[in-house]
Amino acid sequence: MSVKTLGYNWDFARVRIARLHVDDPYSSLHSISLPRLFSATPFTHLLQLDRTSSSQAGEQTHGLQNNHGGAGRRRRLPDCAGSHRRGAPRQHLPDCDSRGAWRLSAAPVRAQDENLITLAGIRPEDTVLTWNNTAIKIEHHQAARVIGTGTFGCGSTIVEGEDFIAENITFENSAPQGSGQAVAIRVTADRCAFYNCRFLGWQDTLYLHYGKQYLRDCYIEGSVDFIFGNSTALLEHCHIHCKSAGFITAQSRKSSQETTGYVFLRCVITGNGGTQYTCLGRPWGPFGRVVFAYTYMDACVKQCGWHNWGKTENERSACFYEYRCFGPGSCPSKRVTWARELIDDEAEQFLAHSFVDPEPQRPWLASRMAVRIPYSA
Repeated sequence: MSVKTLGYNWDFARVRIARLHVDDPYSSLHSISLPRLFSATPFTHLLQLDRTSSSQAGEQTHGLQNNHGGAGRRRRLPDCAGSHRRGAPRQHLPDCDSRGAWRLSAAPVRAQDENLITLAGIRPEDTVLTWNNTAIKIEHHQAARVIGTGTFGCGSTIVEGEDFIAENITFENSAPQGSGQAVAIRVTADRCAFYNCRFLGWQDTLYLHYGKQYLRDCYIEGSVDFIFGNSTALLEHCHIHCKSAGFITAQSRKSSQETTGYVFLRCVITGNGGTQYTCLGRPWGPFGRVVFAYTYMDACVKQCGWHNWGKTENERSACFYEYRCFGPGSCPSKRVTWARELIDDEAEQFLAHSFVDPEPQRPWLASRMAVRIPYSA
């Protein structure tokens, strides 16, 4: 198995690919297509990942061959991305053939006019956006004033374009345990949806910073505050894996007037085999709001359930709720007194997609075979 590294940059859709790692255990050729992904109009572009020789110093690199109107001319990835970058209602990034794994070391760039982006793979195990920045060590080709500093700027992938969709993609921060804050993806955009994606890391894995997001059938792992931020997010049928002692959520709602919060609906929480070593969440902001409903909780969840972040004043304002959860980690009678088990009428507002799609006159999620997808798809 060989791993090649490219030093070029791929500017696309407020996501900049800084370096490309390709794991190729099977062959030197991968098929990369532009998928339909819920679109009514099929895409006919076919891109093939092939080994080509770089014109610089004769070093071997990975290029792309475009079989759609390109007369077989090999082009580098950023050139191919640019060829269909504008002029279409929905932009698509190439996906990966399951014969080998694409490992794209990704880093963001702000492009103020790029929305409506779809990023799709065949399987999340085969298409991985990864990097190893941390809050105290950010290696990036963009200046700090562009991407930010600390936790805000250390994401392996940053999404800032509205109406973003990802399907079958792994977002990873490969910094080892003990590295501190190391974000796999930051989402600072409205109306974003993730389907069958994986989010891998340790601390601060999934930064749902701003906007409304819908996640379905996703896998999210970490240890400390690994789902955090101040967006309005519904996570449905997701697998939450607690790798070591810590806290699952750190929601940062600042006031009771904000409508933000995280809802985990029909999810599964698993652990590493240990018992009572993680909390469901703690309030990063004083009015942090998190709801777990119809969720299985493994024995890794502490009986107290929640943590006040060492501030007793948070106990008067934090909104931490559970509703009809089950499993060895679900212990309503032993939870902290300032967290509540919701009754049916109270829970109703959190059990529907309207939590993240609140405007019936201007909905952004459409129902397709009982699955909600963005109308923009």
